[in-house]
Amino acid sequence: MLQVGDEVVYFSAVFVLVALGTRSAAGASLLTACLYVFMGTFRFPPVPADQAGRVLRPGAPSGGVPLVALRGGSYDAPENTVAAIREVHAGIIHLAVYLDLLLSPCDVLKASRNGATGVELDLSFTADGVPILMHDETVDRTTNGSGPVSNLQLVQLKKLDAAAHHRLKDKFRGEKVPTLQEAVEECIRHQLTIFFDVKGQADKATSVLHEMYKKFPVLYNSSIVSSFEPKVIYKMRQTDPRVVTALIHRPWRLSRFADGTPRSRSTSGQLWTGFLDLLLDWAHHHILWKLCGVSAILVQKDFISLDYVQYWAERGVEVVGWIVNTAVEKDYYQHLLKIGYITDSLLEDGAEGACLDVAKWCASTVCVHL
Repeated sequence: MLQVGDEVVYFSAVFVLVALGTRSAAGASLLTACLYVFMGTFRFPPVPADQAGRVLRPGAPSGGVPLVALRGGSYDAPENTVAAIREVHAGIIHLAVYLDLLLSPCDVLKASRNGATGVELDLSFTADGVPILMHDETVDRTTNGSGPVSNLQLVQLKKLDAAAHHRLKDKFRGEKVPTLQEAVEECIRHQLTIFFDVKGQADKATSVLHEMYKKFPVLYNSSIVSSFEPKVIYKMRQTDPRVVTALIHRPWRLSRFADGTPRSRSTSGQLWTGFLDLLLDWAHHHILWKLCGVSAILVQKDFISLDYVQYWAERGVEVVGWIVNTAVEKDYYQHLLKIGYITDSLLEDGAEGACLDVAKWCASTVCVHL
């Protein structure tokens, strides 16, 4: 929860800034009081810590670090498909078999439990309103089809090959785009934690997810709803306060693309979006997390440090890094930060294909933590 000292500092800062801007102590006092009442009235308390722990630290009572496969492990199988979910489960078993050359049967079992614990899945909707898994707004990149997802009906999507452009397309040829329910049932079957990534359409997405939670109550202890958009998370908590939620954050997201390239070509545009980024960053760390009552914050890997993890730990919020692909990065998260992370590949180095290095890292993880 927000520390008492934090509240004093934050509301004092608001008072001072407003007072300097308006030159009115009375006006600053009134606005600060209104903000305090607003936060106290409309914020959601986080779910119980033990429930959040079952979702964010599943099967890791001895301190193991959870691994989450991005879109089901987009390097190991076609992203956001049932095949990818199955590969996550199979990947744990394959890793355990490999480690059998190095470890005792007991340690192999522990290694499999300390492997991938979940999958991150992207929620989208067809033209006829059916919830499906798809990351992009169009089907062009991942399938042999073309056009916006929102313009295609489910029957049309089911005719597409979701493995058409994957590096292992021959192995997964004919894989279909799954509905949300098909994916959820597969995850439950393999006891995998689900990270639902919601891009937008807050009302429709939260309604669909709420129905899914009612149909599969096990999701309350095995899934989390996350989004870059605070309104999605707030709406989810408003619709069902029992759902574990997380905000996704990448500093400078409004002003720069993921590769660091400025979104605006003009200097004034860069300055304006940079200012908005500063405000958004401040809001994430001081207001939005408390207003929404989130249990975790998913942060781009390059902005996470021990101090950052500690900052959120003091507030009862778990930090999860994304997207962590190389063996060196995974070792850093496993042994130094000791927090969960999202990766493109479970068995290989997503950047270099160094399967052996990661397998050795996993072996060392078992030795150190178990």
